[in-house]
Amino acid sequence: MLLVVALALLAATSACKRATLVHHQNMYVSAPETSLRDRVATMYNKIGTVHNGDRVEVLEKQRRFLRVRTDTGQEGWIEERSLVSQEVYDSFQKLEKDEASQPVQAHGTTRAELNMHDTPAREGDHLYQLKDGEKVDILKRATAQKNAPKAPATNPPPPGMGGTQAKPPSGPPGSSANQPPPAPEAKPAQPSPAPAAKPAQSSPSAAKGKEAAPPKPVMEDWYLVRSSAGRVGWVLLRMVDLDIPVEVAQYAEGQRIMGYFVLNTVQDGDRQVAQYLVLLNEPKDGLAWDYNQIRVFTWGKGHHHYETAYRERNLEGFLPVKTGHAIFGKEGDLPTFTIRKETNDGKLVDITYKLNGPIVRRVLTPEEEAAEKAKHQTASASRHAQKQAPAHAHKKHK
Repeated sequence: MLLVVALALLAATSACKRATLVHHQNMYVSAPETSLRDRVATMYNKIGTVHNGDRVEVLEKQRRFLRVRTDTGQEGWIEERSLVSQEVYDSFQKLEKDEASQPVQAHGTTRAELNMHDTPAREGDHLYQLKDGEKVDILKRATAQKNAPKAPATNPPPPGMGGTQAKPPSGPPGSSANQPPPAPEAKPAQPSPAPAAKPAQSSPSAAKGKEAAPPKPVMEDWYLVRSSAGRVGWVLLRMVDLDIPVEVAQYAEGQRIMGYFVLNTVQDGDRQVAQYLVLLNEPKDGLAWDYNQIRVFTWGKGHHHYETAYRERNLEGFLPVKTGHAIFGKEGDLPTFTIRKETNDGKLVDITYKLNGPIVRRVLTPEEEAAEKAKHQTASASRHAQKQAPAHAHKKHK
């Protein structure tokens, strides 16, 4: 026993001699929780615990361990892999600040413990962690190549980054624009005369050219989420379940629900029932748009279930969607929602709708109202002229 203790002390003393001093370097705990050791050795004592997101000051470095001091003044050794740099922490702080005013697109619950990344990519840096079953707010959606290598500086950023969602650039990895030309086909021999010619077979060189074409990249969808603690980061979309009521979710018809919003509530007996706007998309990752269909569900008091008050398909819609209220003359104060979609000429436009009872109608912009007024005046003038024409013709005949 004395021999074992002596060897441990000898190892600790030798390790201390190999330690490198570090001055005024802050790092942050990226592990869910980890212990502080009293020494770097096979045998050690746990002298403290640090948690995810805690800041520590690095004092010494030895192999894969760092001696750190916590904000409470406790010192100990910790594995370097459990920490991230100040730069990574700053990137999350910037992300949190940039997305502070981003409207919530849905509420969800995590399926497992998740790392929050600072970019929508598996190789992105991560600091904070979400617990299994933790509630989060959905802010944005993006798509990225699965297990993609680090992109060079000349490559465009992943789609969906920045203040607005955007389509991925034409010619993505794996498209014909980025592939080498296929090998030239060998000229087939002239067939001998026959009653029925056999179909020509692909030459070996053509087959070889087809085999050389790179496979299409596998794409993954990501959600930008905000935790209950206010931390913001990217997580895989499929690892978050949206908290939409099953009475509404059952009408998804095989589509993927991308977001949902409570427009208002109505009274049914002794309870208040919410009415919803729902965003849907095809059930697969990698699509260039965030949703391709919107549906408004209102509550039918007669049958006591949800009914589709409005549906619009074949959209190329992009987040964020915004909801609110506005005064519409005699109609009063009505709930509204504004979507962003791409037009045929590639422009992103905002379109606003209002909900009046079970009826959904578009809200015209001032320019559209002026155009409608001018159109109405022109039509009225035309009808008036047509009514006056027979009277003038009668007087002329007399």
